[in-house]
Amino acid sequence: MRGITKRFSPASLANDAIDFDVAPGEVHALLGENGAGKSTLMQILYGMLRPDAGTIRVGGGVVAFASPRDAITAGIGMVHQEFMLVDSFTVAQNAAMGRAGAFDLRATARRLSELARRFGLGVDCDARVRDLAVGVRQRVEILKLLDREARLLILDEPTAVLTPQEVAGLLDVLRALRAAGCGVVLITHKLREVLAVADRVTVLRDGRVAGRVAVRDTDERSLARLMVGRDTGPRIAKAPAVPPASPPVLWVENLDVAGRPGVRGVSFEVAAGEVLGIAGVDGNGQSELVEALFGLRPATGGRVALAGQDVTTWSPARRRAAGLGYLPADRRHVASVPELSLADNAILGAHRKFSRGGGWLRDRAAAAAHARALAARFGVRAPGPHFAAGKLSGGNLQKLVLGREVEREPRALLVEQPTRGIDLGAVEAVWAELLALRAAGCAIVLVSAELEELLSLSDRIAVMFAGRLVGIVPAARADVAAIGLMMAGREPASLAA
Repeated sequence: MRGITKRFSPASLANDAIDFDVAPGEVHALLGENGAGKSTLMQILYGMLRPDAGTIRVGGGVVAFASPRDAITAGIGMVHQEFMLVDSFTVAQNAAMGRAGAFDLRATARRLSELARRFGLGVDCDARVRDLAVGVRQRVEILKLLDREARLLILDEPTAVLTPQEVAGLLDVLRALRAAGCGVVLITHKLREVLAVADRVTVLRDGRVAGRVAVRDTDERSLARLMVGRDTGPRIAKAPAVPPASPPVLWVENLDVAGRPGVRGVSFEVAAGEVLGIAGVDGNGQSELVEALFGLRPATGGRVALAGQDVTTWSPARRRAAGLGYLPADRRHVASVPELSLADNAILGAHRKFSRGGGWLRDRAAAAAHARALAARFGVRAPGPHFAAGKLSGGNLQKLVLGREVEREPRALLVEQPTRGIDLGAVEAVWAELLALRAAGCAIVLVSAELEELLSLSDRIAVMFAGRLVGIVPAARADVAAIGLMMAGREPASLAA
């Protein structure tokens, strides 16, 4: 890619004359903060967007992709952060979708099985996708691309939802792809994984190339400096553990919630000034648990108490009024309304405080002033309070919705995946706010697929598998390998002892 430029509006330059290349048998990491232009550049390479200027060459020849189908035909494939699979179909049926002409499912399954054996992917090609673990579904996406003879694979945040063991397995797959002569573009924010598997790194900042470096010539701190333009502070800055005498603010007893897998017999309590981390691979009941705690999903059994009051049957509005805050995992479709402005999103749930005329009219000036103050306090980078929230980068939108909850000074806060898919600078900001809430006496339930995050912020870590709590361990004595086994449903010998 040479001189790639993409402008979405006169004031929005996403890519500014970017040069980028990948060689056969190379893993090339693409780093940058949210809004740096990584996704735009790769969407251009995959045919999802057309550049305003610049050229793309594949195998020496100039190409112009009008759609992803053109890119796939040219040997380029992309594994998106959100998997593009049909749950009710088998692995072979998913691989056959989109191919021209008639197809033979048995022949497809044989090809996939051979590719899975060759690259160490370990996939049952006759299994239905809905029965597969998250890590295996990702392998299916890679298999689909290999079956279409992709020579260049683009992986967007591929380890965001994997256990430590699955991450190690994926890195082995990337090494096998490199050994087979494939080129791989790895989009990630996890610098340790970059150093473990990549050959070269290109860092984007504000739509331009901030630096290019061989992995053998760099380290984690240098890459972080390139990404954010400054030295970053220590990642772990947790205060001493909460004294045992602290009273529970949130109390859960034998909670059952319908769903697949739902929640079954979950019990725990969280004290004032304590963070209870909940680890687990996505889809093991964490979302159902948090939604039930906030009142968005009815409990079919058990009890929930907040500050000594039984709130099991209370509405979300009543729980929020009693001091319970909620930061959903889906910041774009649940935590915010993308079409509305920053000002409107900043007052969601507290809009009656920003009204006039007896509550019938919105006080637009007060809402705008509130949004400006919130953006200044939490470092939300936006043109102004009337800018559409959906146009913010992931990190800025996350700081906006977190700031909205923090400013209400909740007694207890439910947080799901607070740093998924956001850059290093935004991660630091989110962590700092959560630790400040903890220091102020807030009880926090933190659901995260990031073990580093859980170990950095939590006082205790609970692990969920198939809707149940496998165990709760003190974070200070937590073992990453043991937690990884628990996330996979196995109780390690050390925990049993």
